[in-house]
Amino acid sequence: MERPERLDELAQRAGVARLPSGKVRERFAVPGGKLLLVTTDRISAFDVVLPTPIPDRGTVLTALTELWLRGPLADETPHHLVTTDPASCPQPVPAFAEDLAGRTMLCRVADMLPVECIARGFLAGSAWREYQVQGTVGGQRLRDGLALGEALDPPLFTPTTKAQSGHDEPVTFDEVVAMVGGAVAEELRARTLRLYAVAAAHAAERGLLLADTKFEFGWIDGELALCDEVGTCDSSRYWPAEGHTPGAAPDSYDKQIVRDWLESSGWDKAPPAPELPDEVVQRTRERYIEVYERLADRAFLPGGDR
Repeated sequence: MERPERLDELAQRAGVARLPSGKVRERFAVPGGKLLLVTTDRISAFDVVLPTPIPDRGTVLTALTELWLRGPLADETPHHLVTTDPASCPQPVPAFAEDLAGRTMLCRVADMLPVECIARGFLAGSAWREYQVQGTVGGQRLRDGLALGEALDPPLFTPTTKAQSGHDEPVTFDEVVAMVGGAVAEELRARTLRLYAVAAAHAAERGLLLADTKFEFGWIDGELALCDEVGTCDSSRYWPAEGHTPGAAPDSYDKQIVRDWLESSGWDKAPPAPELPDEVVQRTRERYIEVYERLADRAFLPGGDR
């Protein structure tokens, strides 16, 4: 697990500037004009960071992003990742290599687009709720009679805004055109669906259904590049393929265990959140690790050794 005091020390070193933190990631501008992303073991639910971390969560999320960008998606799109080895990062990062091992991504800086690109291959989550009320998903009319967890053929592009606080809001394709221009909007849709198809096929070969996933893009040296986390349990909804039956509530490999416990705890969803029981922490950790091991076809090694 990372030591917060070491991140504070890194931020105080010459040439390093600490950027605003996310719910899970710490961000640093480092020499060479690069961005250092450090994925902590923090976990959030209902827009609140919980007081209980999930051991190894940060290393699993980092390993999943590297897996996709170095593997199945490597030839599909330019991306921002330079290295996950802190010893290979600009000074003074190598001095903190032991603390950052397995949870660090050195990235090229991107001018991020103000839209999150979501591909949906199955009916679930907010898409299912919208369909029940309006018969649409992302404003796109679907046929009647679809069930929860049913495959969408073809998969859908359902973009959202990129909210700085609160929830992202769905936007239509025409609204994306208004934000980024027609040609870029078309490329975002095409690339999102192509990446989803490749990722879904890889997951299916390993017994997982990729129900939906989120991609983010930005401009790097005039080129549209894939950025941020990719194919993680936070940005994607994975289901076990075995025994999947439309109409039943799918068993997701994500933080649903945490959400379910919080819902039953009586918590009012306002900060501060309650501490998580050990059993919930352990089961959640096991879920994250199982997704990595299935997708990577190898054991997860704590500490970032991959």
